[in-house]
Amino acid sequence: MTLSSWLSCEKTAVLQGGFLLANQICQPEPLLSLKKEDWDRIGCPIVNAVKEICEHSLRDSTDRVHWRKRILCIVWSKILEVRNREDIDIKWKEDPLFALQNSLPDINHIVLFELVKSMSFSTIYVELLLCFQPAERCEELKLLVDHVTSSSTEADVKLLLEVWWELLKNKRGCLDALDQLFTAQCSRSMMSTTEPSPLASKRFKPDPESTCVVHVLFEGLRKIKEHLTSSELCYFALSICLDTLYTSYLLDNATDLSIEIKLQNISRTVSLKKRKEVIDGFDLIQVICEAQRDLAATLTPAETKPCGMAFIQAMQVTLEIICSWEVMGLLKMPSSDPSVMAIRLKDSLDRVLTSLEQPSHAKDLVGNGQTLNNLRVTLKGLTASLSFTVPESSAAELANISITILDHHLEGFEGLPGLLASKLSQNFSEMEWIHCLERNGSAFQTKELLMTLISKLTAKCQSDADVQHCKKLKDVIVNIFSHLSLPEKNATLSEMLSISRKGLHGFLPSSVTIGFSKELNLAFNSIIQSGANSSLDAAISAVARVAFQNPEATLRRCCHMAVVNLGAHAMITDYPAALRSHDTVWSKLSSLQEENQFLQFLAEMMKCNLTGSTGEKRSFLPAEEVLHVFVQPYLLPASPSTSNLVFCLQILQCTLSQETRSDTVHWIMSCSPFPLLYCLAQLLNECNRCWNQPVESETLISMESKDLLLSVLHTLGIIVGKDVARAPDVWSRSLFWLYSKVEELDWTVRFYLKDVWGNHFKYEVPNTLLSVCDLPEQEWSGLDLPQYGQGTGLVAWLECCALSDRVHEAMLESLSLNLLKPDEVNMFGKGQLVAVCQILPWCTSREWERLLKVLQELLQSSKLYVPYSLEYVDFLPLLDLRLFAGELRLSVFLLRIFQLLCGSRCSDWLSPQGWVHTGRLYANAMRGIISSVTEKIPLPSTTPSPKTSGACSQEVLFVFTQLFCHVLHVQVMIPGQPEALFLCALEILTHYEAVISAYPDSCTALQGLDTRHFFTTITDNLHCADMKAALHQKIFEFCSFGLSQKNVK
Repeated sequence: MTLSSWLSCEKTAVLQGGFLLANQICQPEPLLSLKKEDWDRIGCPIVNAVKEICEHSLRDSTDRVHWRKRILCIVWSKILEVRNREDIDIKWKEDPLFALQNSLPDINHIVLFELVKSMSFSTIYVELLLCFQPAERCEELKLLVDHVTSSSTEADVKLLLEVWWELLKNKRGCLDALDQLFTAQCSRSMMSTTEPSPLASKRFKPDPESTCVVHVLFEGLRKIKEHLTSSELCYFALSICLDTLYTSYLLDNATDLSIEIKLQNISRTVSLKKRKEVIDGFDLIQVICEAQRDLAATLTPAETKPCGMAFIQAMQVTLEIICSWEVMGLLKMPSSDPSVMAIRLKDSLDRVLTSLEQPSHAKDLVGNGQTLNNLRVTLKGLTASLSFTVPESSAAELANISITILDHHLEGFEGLPGLLASKLSQNFSEMEWIHCLERNGSAFQTKELLMTLISKLTAKCQSDADVQHCKKLKDVIVNIFSHLSLPEKNATLSEMLSISRKGLHGFLPSSVTIGFSKELNLAFNSIIQSGANSSLDAAISAVARVAFQNPEATLRRCCHMAVVNLGAHAMITDYPAALRSHDTVWSKLSSLQEENQFLQFLAEMMKCNLTGSTGEKRSFLPAEEVLHVFVQPYLLPASPSTSNLVFCLQILQCTLSQETRSDTVHWIMSCSPFPLLYCLAQLLNECNRCWNQPVESETLISMESKDLLLSVLHTLGIIVGKDVARAPDVWSRSLFWLYSKVEELDWTVRFYLKDVWGNHFKYEVPNTLLSVCDLPEQEWSGLDLPQYGQGTGLVAWLECCALSDRVHEAMLESLSLNLLKPDEVNMFGKGQLVAVCQILPWCTSREWERLLKVLQELLQSSKLYVPYSLEYVDFLPLLDLRLFAGELRLSVFLLRIFQLLCGSRCSDWLSPQGWVHTGRLYANAMRGIISSVTEKIPLPSTTPSPKTSGACSQEVLFVFTQLFCHVLHVQVMIPGQPEALFLCALEILTHYEAVISAYPDSCTALQGLDTRHFFTTITDNLHCADMKAALHQKIFEFCSFGLSQKNVK
């Protein structure tokens, strides 16, 4: 009902009639002059009108309460209007109650107070009283106290106590429409009093230093203490006094009762009121709510501390009241069957006595200790007289109250679902408890409560309980999980997986899990069939439901679907992240193919294929979540598994490769990018130990991982560097933190972070490097490193050359070498030989490519002198080898490197894996040389004829012979004779055969026999019989082919 409608309805006409009739009875005096003792004679029409409105014509209890409040709002507003006499020309425009108020006779506060007393409207009175500002509120309350203390009756006492109790427990929440309306009326009244008019009556002005609500109430009770004639009223009054002492003076923070005590207290109150009240009019919900409010009021500190009454004064008034009632014999306690008020008084006594025993309160009352001791003694005496036993509610009563609270979603019982899920479950029958869970599933939607229910289900399954009950409980639990938020789903799944990798089914017998396969099929069928977004949420919920029950089976189906069904990844993107945890994914992705499929799956889900409600692009699966789940927990220098590290780095690379808007801050900047960079830098630093002998339970980072690590670090550095450059002031602190942390690492690591800090820091290199090249001081500075002593400048120079293309070019441009001094050039060549030996084993394939490029450029510019000697022939044929001088010199230089590496002084320098890696790098270098040689001679695509001849075919065959000898020589020298060099030798023989086939005239029959004998002799040095046999067969085949071509000719 709107404001305008209820202000002009028939009920307001009834109210108007009641007031006009009362005004007529009051004649010749106006109703405004009504005295307290005249109410019984004059107030009957008003009371009858209110009863007619609120009790006879309204059946709904909510409507009754609303009309009671409307009536008090009208009456009180009329009193304020009469008192203030606002300008009528303004009032009729601004006051929404003007028309109704204008139809009522003038009235005073006595009408209001007697109406509240007659109709038991104390609760509503306090609700409206709280609409006043504190000073005005105290003034209005003082008027009430003056009224009840004048010619007091027991009804007056009861009214004061009820108002006091409502004030004590009424904490204002959301204001309803009437509260807002009356608050506006109060504000208008206050504004009108700031400009007093001659018509306005004088108002009582309380002294702010000596008057406050607590003071007014205590003084009021002290004045009427003699008018209390029943023990029940005394119990009520004394408990209110003690509760006010406790909440206003002794309590600083709200007391949090356990849900067990709270439930027992409320259940006891309900039981006692049931016995005392008529059953037909008993409203269980209202009684529970009132009991909860009463209990909360005694455990919550007052919103404002009393300003006009000290604690000592309040104690003195309390002592005076207790002594008076003890003399009157009103505080004699029953020995059995205590009332609600008696139990309430006992609880109040216990709280105050416990608080008074605390030393802090004794310290605050220095000089008033006698009063405190007197109060303690008096309260202890009262407590001792309480010989009754507080009745405890039965299990059935507790269960009934619990169900009622949950079914009606009553506030203030936050811990009840947990109690019901654990301890109280035994107070119910099986199906009653399960049905309660089913009706109130929303109350149990937390990880902790769900895990408690799972433990109950597990216990029931282990105790041979009814299978149907267990299945029903399992379905209820799964339904509760289905309605959890996504973060709660993930948290619950993580908890489940930490206990059982099979999820909920890991706790249950097969008899309870029957039908899961069908549910799994239906869930994924719903994904395939849900093309529209309207049904996508239901499909996602279905997948989450089966994932909770059996994550392994669901993940297998999910990944299978993502790989097999085109576009399926777009349908399962909200699949909970916890399912892709270490425990599940790492144990299931057992092959490179499965890892690649999973990477593709993640990449597709991270693509921004969705459009948000505001038009923004978003992904099915945020890259931040993938980073948090798969990368950050496992990027530690001492990772337990290198394969896991590689997969983490691949996933990190996958997340960084996702498209982002160039004009916005990259998402990685919200994911602790600088600690992530430092973790990657630490891993890179650990790569220097890759050939060390690992200690127990330690897995060293492989060189293959280093290549991937460098790529990821480079990508991340560029991304972070761009955002740092945009807002250097924002990131400066993080930048300096990262720089200080990597100072502890190898000096080369800082080069890979140059993209991050840009020009903030110089390149820092060993001082010895500055002695072999001229570098600008603006960009480069030296470091005094003990491990780089005299003569290590070229080692540092080559290390820089391997770091990046940019630094590689800077090193070549700045190299300080005088070509006019032969001795200096000669020493440079020897230094290069030693330096490459020291660096080669720790190079990745990409770094080795850069070093080979350096060596080639040094050879071409004559800075690197490598004398070429023919160690494998007795005489030099009449050939022109100038075209192949670079390839031959580089091959010889590499041979010299391995002769030094494999010498007696260095033979035990590397681990077997280190030798394999070094052999692989050498094989890659030789393949590059072979490719360079083959590019210099055309191989005809048609069948060769005897007349076909290449311009340099003989030279090419000679070069291949030399390269073959170099490769086999190195293979024999390297411990373990790596297979990569055998394959390289086989490749040389294949190219040799192709040249002979294309140019038969390039080799005579005698030369062919000599070559076969020469190749065979060299091959005989291999240790591996299988390798040796394979090379012998290849040599025999192409040499026989060459001789047959000669015979044809």
